[in-house]
Amino acid sequence: MELTFHGDVIEWHGPAPFVFVRVPAEDSEEIHAVSSELTYGWGCIPVSVRLGGSEGITALMPKDGRYLVPLRKVFREAEGIEVDDVVPVTLTFAV
Repeated sequence: MELTFHGDVIEWHGPAPFVFVRVPAEDSEEIHAVSSELTYGWGCIPVSVRLGGSEGITALMPKDGRYLVPLRKVFREAEGIEVDDVVPVTLTFAV
């Protein structure tokens, strides 16, 4: 399964700041429909992510009925991504 969308880049201020791309509501619903086949626990879902020329493996995290794509610093620097940007994302799931 593969999803491509544009998502907004947000910062979460927990014990340390983390940066995520928020998966749109409609795409989050589609992911949730198959989540029981994909999750490895706590609702986290392993996924390959592509942003521009950068690719990597991460895990989607559920938050407030949607999913968040963690953005590592190396991704943000390589692609020039800042908080509040809207970025194209492709997610590939192993279904």
